[in-house]
Amino acid sequence: MTRRKALAVLTAALALAIALSLSACGKREDTGGTPQPRQLTLILDYLPNPDHVGIYMAQARGEFRKAGLDVKIVTPTDPAAPLKLLAAGRADLAITYEPEILLARDKNLEVLSVGAVAQQPLTSLMAIKGHSVDPKKLRGRRVGTAGIPYQDAYLDEILQNADVDPATVKRVNVGFNLVPAMLSGKVDATLGAFWNVEGVQLRLDKKRPAIAPVDTLGVPPYDELVLAARYDTVQHDGETLRRFMQALQRGTRDARNDPQGAVDALLAAAPDLKRDFTEASVKATIPVLFPEDRTRAFGFQNLQQWQDYADWMRRNNLLTRPVDVGTVATNEFLPGEGLGDVGADPTAP
Repeated sequence: MTRRKALAVLTAALALAIALSLSACGKREDTGGTPQPRQLTLILDYLPNPDHVGIYMAQARGEFRKAGLDVKIVTPTDPAAPLKLLAAGRADLAITYEPEILLARDKNLEVLSVGAVAQQPLTSLMAIKGHSVDPKKLRGRRVGTAGIPYQDAYLDEILQNADVDPATVKRVNVGFNLVPAMLSGKVDATLGAFWNVEGVQLRLDKKRPAIAPVDTLGVPPYDELVLAARYDTVQHDGETLRRFMQALQRGTRDARNDPQGAVDALLAAAPDLKRDFTEASVKATIPVLFPEDRTRAFGFQNLQQWQDYADWMRRNNLLTRPVDVGTVATNEFLPGEGLGDVGADPTAP
């Protein structure tokens, strides 16, 4: 058997195993009584920020505790570490990004997404001080990036869609110092900052930012932030995932209904954040934490959209093989899809 054929057989077997396990986990049974307390470690994707407001609101309002969960929230020392720590069993859940899930599966890490956190792209092309984010005006300009390969592919896609040769744009790897690079004049624009975080701060600082989310410039839409779990958790502890997602839903609803309380909860967890920024950014972020289609469950992932995005990554040589999205993302554990809130209105306050 060739290596390619063996890999195809293995992938098909894995997809079947996951499908069967998800079906088993999806039985709608009422376990009754108070859930047994379960310790859970959640590792964030980055420092606490408004993208995590639903998590901290759920923690502050006791929603995890009510769900029988003792959740420890951990900040990573390295933004590239969460999925590795998750796969190694050093965390139970991780906040990460849709493209990172796809890259991890391409490397055979046994992780998958069990719910969307931020349900649209936040990554943006950004400029200040009168500079433009019109791709046609980037010819001959310096664009700062974080050196992330799939974001470099975003820039290629954006420029090609505007009939601009990517070779005519000078790329500068500024790491995560995207805003300082713009403020210092080191670059004319950046790709990688979030419109709801850095974009909000730049507006508050009266830097007159020009901002264009990447999906408005031709990059396929995707879920910016997702919740990842290991295969063994999906196969053997689906009830815990449902409890977590239901508690997170309630915390995120509470944040929407009580934005000031949400700001207080986030500032209690991250006191270095400034209140005016936190208020403005939480206000901008909360709508992104719910599906645009109000009939969909909280955390809903459009698997066809995932497939389209994965195919785009494959075409851009970011993945080494085709992706079956059934092995990388599932909606099985969302509120209304399993135990607990069966049939509940996912958008009701």
